[in-house]
Parts: sequence; C-alpha cells; structure tokens
Amino acid sequence: MGTPPAALEAKFDMQDPTNSLFGKRLPFNEIPVIDFGPFLNGADEAREEVAAKIGAACREAGFFYLKNHGIPDDLFDRVYAQAQRFFSQPESTKREVYVGLTDRVRGYSPQLEEKLSKKGDVKEAFDLALEIPEDDPDRLLGARLYGPNLWPADLPGFRETIYNDYFLRVMELGKQVLQAFALALSLPDDYFDKFTHKPLSNLRVLYYPPQNGPIDPDMLGCGAHTDYECFTLLAQTDAGGLQVQNASGEWVEAPPIPGTFVVNIGDMMARWTNDVFASTPHRVINRSGRERFSLPFFFGADYWAPLACLPTCQSPSNPPKYPPIKAGDYLCSRYDSTFVSLEQNESAVEAPQEPNRQAKRHAVKVI
Repeated sequence: MGTPPAALEAKFDMQDPTNSLFGKRLPFNEIPVIDFGPFLNGADEAREEVAAKIGAACREAGFFYLKNHGIPDDLFDRVYAQAQRFFSQPESTKREVYVGLTDRVRGYSPQLEEKLSKKGDVKEAFDLALEIPEDDPDRLLGARLYGPNLWPADLPGFRETIYNDYFLRVMELGKQVLQAFALALSLPDDYFDKFTHKPLSNLRVLYYPPQNGPIDPDMLGCGAHTDYECFTLLAQTDAGGLQVQNASGEWVEAPPIPGTFVVNIGDMMARWTNDVFASTPHRVINRSGRERFSLPFFFGADYWAPLACLPTCQSPSNPPKYPPIKAGDYLCSRYDSTFVSLEQNESAVEAPQEPNRQAKRHAVKVI
C-alpha cells in the first residue's frame, strides 16, 4: 500500500524525454541482489554478513532483490493462475467481495478505486490479510484493521492457494527478513518479535491491463508512491513495468529477475529508523502489451505496536524526527487517504505528514 509523497505530485512533462514516463533501463547487476540462503541456513557469522548487506541496501537505496528465499517457483505459478481465474470473472461477480463492504481493506478493488495516480490507478486488486475473527479481543477494543477476509464464493481452491499456501508462508519469510533488519540496526535478531505477534501484513493480488498508446500521466497503472508498512516482498510476472526513483530523481526500471523478490522499505520502517532505512518512491506502467500480475506482500507490525524511534537510530545530534504513533492508527490514516471507499470514513485518524523522501535519502549509486 502507498500514498504519493508531495514531491511526486507534480505533473510529468510528456514532451521532455529526461522527465518522461519511460524508466531508464540499466543492467541487472546495478540493482543490489542479495542471497538470503546463508541467513536462513547458515551460522551466526553468515547471518551477520547477509544482514550487513541488507542494511547497506536499505541505507543507500531502500530497495533490493532477494534470492534463495525458500519460496518455490511453482507456488508463484499456482498463485498467478488463481489470480487469472479471479480477475477473469465478470465485474458484477468480483464486486460481490468489494473492498468497500468492510472497514479493513479486504476484497476487490476495481480500476480507478485507488488514487495513487491523480485520476485513479489503472489496475484491479484483491486484498487479504491475517484471518482474524470478528469477535477478536483486539478488534472489539477498536483495532479496526483486524477481522476476517472476504473470499469469492465460487472459486474452489482460490482461498487455499492464496492464503494457506502463499500468504502464511511469505509471512514467515517476512519475519526472517525482519530479523535481518534487526541485526543490521545493531539490535538483537529477535528485537521486533514483540511487535509482530499479530502483524498487520497485507497481500495484494494485482492485475494490470496493458496500457497502449499515449498514456495519461494522471492515470498510471500505479501512481508514484512510497509504501506505508515496514517493507514489501514483491513477486512479479515477466511483463515488467515497475520503476523506482533514485536519489537523482530519475525513474529506473526494476525488471523481474526469476526466482527473486523485490524488497523495498516502507514508511513505517522509515519512521521506526528515523529515516536510516529509506522508503523508496516507485510506480508501475505496464507497456508490455500483455497482462501483468504482481503479488506485493506488505509486512506490518501489530495494531498496537508503538512506532517510536529505535534506540540505535537516534542520538543527541540526531533526535527523533517523528512523534510516536500506534501502527494501526498510522495505517488507518494512510488507507483512508487512498481508497475511494474509505475516504469519508468517520473513524479516520488525521494522516501523519510524510517528509520529502527524495530529498532526505542518502546519496546512492544509480540502481
């Protein structure tokens, strides 16, 4: 999930090739690719080496590829097949699980529902999160984003593949990545465990139709934004279309690399780390001429987890930049500013102001 930073709201000049809707194509090896196998299977020294590489990527770019993560290729194929089944249904059928039927961002979002582009995004989505009953104690105490998912009625195998096989497995991978983040921040590897008993992690199954011919810069597949959660584990088909903004303001293509996740830092982790780990603006424009599917898994913290500056990310000369806020309140405010169905939500918390990420990020090599 994401919201457009103010710095990215200016209209693109379609006539200027240096500021166009085309990303600058660069070799794969200029984007950090990190082997996660030694962290999952190695001794302490190997884990620390991997964590150091991840920390460097997070400080310098906020963006990297992760390989040897333990998720088999055939599982991605099965999830994409289920995505094709769902999005191929009639619009009226998909709207039976419309996201606006709940207050917790679950279910189907049609094209233009989200507003990361000024006129709306040219994509469809199916959202799901941790299955939690309506009478869960935290939900009864006001944790709005907890609750059950919305599932289509006539797609046998859809829920089992998407949730049981994929969501739960990637969530466990996310906890391992968070351990690497902790080590990279000079914290014990289990530091974040107390904040992730019931994480507000969200999986989006996304469908992008091809955008052919002239493209309205106010109607991209997914407008320029930074994600709000801690970090994102993105799987994408070979259609491409993801672009990342580097510290110079250039849009750089992030093409799919088979067998990897794209990992990027979100605003929640940027707040936790006092911007030591930078959240990275990105967007999607599907020029492939084919359908594009992607699976961003947004790893978040527990609803009541305090987003307060970590002890290793502050000093007398670098005090905390953000006031503490509960993770759930923060996410509610960001969702309510993005979805048409939620923008009038009376329970919305005033959206915290986000800084200009481009200006605040460390200088990085072109990625």
